[in-house]
Amino acid sequence: MTLNKVNYKKFILPIAVGLIIWFLAPFKPVAVSLVAWHMLAIFIATILACITQPLPIAGSALIGITLSVLLGVVKMEDAASGFGNDTVWMIGMAYFLSRGFINTGLGRRIALIFVRLFGKRTLGLSYALIGVDLVTAPATPSNTARAGGIVMPIIESLSETFGSSPKDGTQSKIGSYLMFTEFHGDIITSGMFMTAMAPNLVAVALAKGMHVQISWMGWFIAALVPGIICLLVVPWLIYKMYPPEIKETPNAKEWADKELAEMGKMSLPEKIMASVFVIALILWMVSSFIGLEASTVAFLAVVLLLLTGVLSTKDILNETGAWNTIIWFSILIFMANELNVLGFIPWLSKALGTSLHGMSWEIVLVVLVLFYFYSHYLFASGTAHVTAMYGALLAVAISAGAPATFAAMILGFTGAIFGSTTQYANGPASALFGAGYNKQSDWWRLNFILGLFYIVIWGGVGSIWMKILGMW
Repeated sequence: MTLNKVNYKKFILPIAVGLIIWFLAPFKPVAVSLVAWHMLAIFIATILACITQPLPIAGSALIGITLSVLLGVVKMEDAASGFGNDTVWMIGMAYFLSRGFINTGLGRRIALIFVRLFGKRTLGLSYALIGVDLVTAPATPSNTARAGGIVMPIIESLSETFGSSPKDGTQSKIGSYLMFTEFHGDIITSGMFMTAMAPNLVAVALAKGMHVQISWMGWFIAALVPGIICLLVVPWLIYKMYPPEIKETPNAKEWADKELAEMGKMSLPEKIMASVFVIALILWMVSSFIGLEASTVAFLAVVLLLLTGVLSTKDILNETGAWNTIIWFSILIFMANELNVLGFIPWLSKALGTSLHGMSWEIVLVVLVLFYFYSHYLFASGTAHVTAMYGALLAVAISAGAPATFAAMILGFTGAIFGSTTQYANGPASALFGAGYNKQSDWWRLNFILGLFYIVIWGGVGSIWMKILGMW
C-alpha cells in the first residue's frame, strides 16, 4: 500500500491565519469572550483549509473540530451534537435520492425525452437540456451530479453527433454554446429549490440558528418569478452573445429516438423512482401546511426506495458523496452556529449595525448582496463561502432593520447565483469548463455580464415579487 497524498504546503495559510487570530486575543473586543475568539480562529482556519484543500473538505473539517475539542473550545458531546442536525441528514437523504435517478437510468431517459421534444433547433436544444436540470433539481442536492452526471454526457454525445469537439478545434459549432448554457441553467435551478444544492441548506440551517425559519415551499415560491424569468431569458441572451455556428439540429431528434429505442420501455425501477420522486415533491410542497419536516420527507423517500429494491443498503453505504457531505456539513454548521451561541455573531452584527446607523436597511442590504456576490471570486467552493459569510451578513442585515425572512431569502439566492463567476466557482463550473469546450476569457467575460443580469433579476425583480408575497 502507498500513502495517500497530503499537500502539506496548503496547510500553511490556514494555520498561519488561525494562529494570528488566536494570539490576537489580548486585543479582542471587550464584549467578545475568549472562547468565542478562539472559536473564530479555528473556524476561519478551517474555512481557509476548505479553500486551499490540503485534504478534501471533509478531512479539513474533521481536523478543525478535533482541534476545537483538544484546545478546550468546545466539549466533545457538544461537538458530536452537530451530527444530529436534521438539515444535515436531509441533504444526505437527498443525495441517495439522486443516486436513484442515475442508477435506474431515469435521469438519462428524461434528458433524451426533452431532446426529442424540443431539439429541432440549437436554441430549443439548450432549453431542453435546462429542462432536465429543472426537473431533477428538487431531489438532487448535488448540482455537480446534475450537470456533470446527467446532462454533460448528453451534451458530449450531441456535440459528437454534430462534429463539434475541442479535440479538433470545432467546439464552437455547438458544444461551446450547449456547455455554457447548461452551466447557467444549473445555476438558475440551484437557486430555485432549497434542496437543489448543498449551500442552500447551509443557509437554511444558519438562518434557523438565528430563529429565521425557511420552508421548502417558502423558498420555492419566493424564487419562482426570478427563476422563471432567468430560465426563459438567459439561454436566449447567451445565444445572442455566444452564438453557435450550427443553428438547426434536426439530427438531435433522430439521435434521441435511437438512444431511447436502445433503452427500451420504461423499466419497473424507473417507474418506482419516478413515483417516489413525485411523492417527495408533493410532500415537500405541502410540508409546512401539514406539519411534516422536509427532512422527514427525504427519509421517507429513501425508505420507499429501499423497500421497493430501487436502492440497496450497499448503494447507500457506497454513496461517498453523501457521507462526505454529512461529515463536513455537520462540522461546519456546528462551528458557524457556535460563533452565534458564544456571542461573536451578535457582537459583530451590533457593532456593524451601530456603524451603519443612519443608513436605510435597503441600502445596507444592497451593499451586502454586492459584497457577497463579488467576493466569490476569492472562493472555490460555494459551501465554504456560504458557511463563512452568510450568518454574519444576515445578522448585519437584520440589525440594520431589514425584515429577517426577506434578508435571509435574498442572501440565500445570492449564494446560488454567485456561482456564475469563475470556472472554479463551484463543482458544475469545474466539470463543464473542464470538458474543454469553452475558453477562460469567454467564461469570465460572459459571466460578468450575466452576473449583472442575475443581480438585477434576483435582487430587484425578486424583491418586488417578495413584496407582493408579503415577505417585507
